[in-house]
Amino acid sequence: MAAVSQSIEDQISRAIEEMTRAEKQLASHILRHYPMSLLGSVTQLARAAEVSSPTVVRLAQKMGFGGYPGLQQAVRDELEAQLVSPLVKHDRWAGDAPETHMLNRFADAVLGNLQATLKQIDHAQFDAAAALLADPNRRIFATGGRITLPIAQYFVSHMKVIRPGVELLEPVSNAWPPALLEMRAGDVLLVFDIRRYENTVLQLVEMAADQGVEVILFTDPWISPASAHARHRFSAQIEVPSAWDSTVAIQVLVETLMAAVQSLTWEETEARMKRLEELYDRARFFRRK
Repeated sequence: MAAVSQSIEDQISRAIEEMTRAEKQLASHILRHYPMSLLGSVTQLARAAEVSSPTVVRLAQKMGFGGYPGLQQAVRDELEAQLVSPLVKHDRWAGDAPETHMLNRFADAVLGNLQATLKQIDHAQFDAAAALLADPNRRIFATGGRITLPIAQYFVSHMKVIRPGVELLEPVSNAWPPALLEMRAGDVLLVFDIRRYENTVLQLVEMAADQGVEVILFTDPWISPASAHARHRFSAQIEVPSAWDSTVAIQVLVETLMAAVQSLTWEETEARMKRLEELYDRARFFRRK
């Protein structure tokens, strides 16, 4: 299965340095208000961005969409993909699925997702996120949605061994106020949010960002609305021949990020791991052969 192409938002972000001054002004407006900025007419967009209508058309052409209608259609297609239900997703791939075994088809899709995901990761941004998580002066909170919360739980379980001050945050509104009360400016909130994006996750991220919390977001190619509040964002490919999306690429990114944090904090982490093993032994927690 072919990997999903970059989102329109990512394409604009990556091309912005090569744009003219007016095009940069337009692109900045689009990104600040994406995707709603691209759902109106050329005239409305030009007026809102304080550029000319020809600038809007030129930007769409430069991005390879032929013109503004093509750019708008691409955005509409993205929005439709975001809202696709599991049943509709199944119908889309099942009708023309190849005759090869599901193991092969699924593995090919996952490997393609992983390769495409790793190609688009900004190494400097990845290192900056690891440095945030390794900073002992910052507490770490992690959360996710209905499907992605287990990834947050996995992350927290391992990070508690690597360093202190790590907490899982359940994405339910009655758990927010106590957690938000504990968050300080500079703390880190690690968020997992893939389609269909959940309002509860977005609301939590908004409130945390208002308090000066640094948000690290793991999302999909269509970009969670929580991205507007994220300091670092990592988009992973998730489509596979299934009624559900795959989180394998996200899991690989998370495990790699934890390995990077462990490397940065190894002196403290090694001592914590040794002490933890002593406690396990004392409690006879694991079976011995």
